[in-house]
Amino acid sequence: MDEIILVGAGGHAHACIDVIEQAGLFSIAGLIEKNINHSAGNLGYTVLGADKDLEQLHNKYRFAIITVGQIKSPDNRINLYKILKSIGYTLPLIISPIAYVSKYATIGEGTIIAHGVVVNANAKVGRNCIINTKSLIEHDAVIEDHCHIATGAIINGEVKIGEGSFIGSGVVTKHSIKIGNNCVIGAGATLKTDVESNQVIKN
Repeated sequence: MDEIILVGAGGHAHACIDVIEQAGLFSIAGLIEKNINHSAGNLGYTVLGADKDLEQLHNKYRFAIITVGQIKSPDNRINLYKILKSIGYTLPLIISPIAYVSKYATIGEGTIIAHGVVVNANAKVGRNCIINTKSLIEHDAVIEDHCHIATGAIINGEVKIGEGSFIGSGVVTKHSIKIGNNCVIGAGATLKTDVESNQVIKN
């Protein structure tokens, strides 16, 4: 089984570890913490180094996945993605064995599909996305790169979500609306109309 390193040792890493373990495609070699002196918590895996060590670690490890969460800004995850790609890491797609992803859906590299997610036919999910627990991505929806769809969100058919946007827990979107780049949609919101880029919508 190939080894993989997890870039990020905060709270979101806990959920990612469980999905990776259950999927059973990779053995977790350890974690990368932004600041090596910062406690990584009780995650059960070794902290292999800090961000600055990623290039050296690539001599031993080929696979990496970003396990840093995203709410206010996607910038950290985007920056880490660019660093990992420039070094030459492979960022696999990780899908929970208790998620359903249609064979007609398209999912980009470095994306994590968590437990209980449903991704229906002709949906397109970009690179380096988080599709979190029990969220629903309906037919023909498009989620661009570096987005986080939080727990229990319902993204209805033909909705388009722009790059770097965060969709909070329990959000419901009307069919075929468009959400721009770098938006933050607060938990529990119901969206019935388009949202321009760089907007913050609170419930």
